[in-house]
Amino acid sequence: MHIVNRLRARFSRPPLQTLSSLEAYERWVATYPPRAHNPLMEAEQRAMLDLLPSLDGQIVLDLASGTGRYGILAEGDGARQVVEIDNSAAMLRANPLSYRAQATSEALPLKSKSVDVVLCALALGHLPRLEPSMREIARVLKRDGIALISDFHPFLCLNGARRTFTTEGQTYAVEHYPHLYGDYHRAAINVGLRIEQVAEPRLEAQPEVPLVIVFRLRKAD
Repeated sequence: MHIVNRLRARFSRPPLQTLSSLEAYERWVATYPPRAHNPLMEAEQRAMLDLLPSLDGQIVLDLASGTGRYGILAEGDGARQVVEIDNSAAMLRANPLSYRAQATSEALPLKSKSVDVVLCALALGHLPRLEPSMREIARVLKRDGIALISDFHPFLCLNGARRTFTTEGQTYAVEHYPHLYGDYHRAAINVGLRIEQVAEPRLEAQPEVPLVIVFRLRKAD
């Protein structure tokens, strides 16, 4: 069976329960390492790193940081300061980085124009509306700042795939809302961001199936 078919089987397995993202990560945290730990995340990370600007000397916001996967990478790439923000207290407790805060992506506890680069991985799909979070990302970015945002590809979701995880022998679905390219484009324009590049990584075994969509955006002013 191809890797993508295994992924689809995993995502499509009938869940006993659909959890909010907060409840899901509370249960998932014990087995959620701060690294890419499945083929989809590995493909997502390769695309993110391909679009990543130099972080040397930069102030980086790792938004929806989880256990710190991108914050750790940012520190290793020479960032001057990395700020970890997540709405899950459980994930932040498992995050090894120093500067952490619990908050939602829709109300960031940061000054306007205080961040050079925002990294936000596989998180905005948990929210039904993009614009409140995109507005906050635009607000905290400095002029000409860069945001990298990844999401599960809407094609997967619209074809019946689910975001799932398994813990203690039980499989759960996590709430997810598919956002199309047009949704991101509209939200970006409305808040003063410009999409510069888009990546839709696939697996070599089945290159016709995009797994993730990744946006590189720049703040206009």
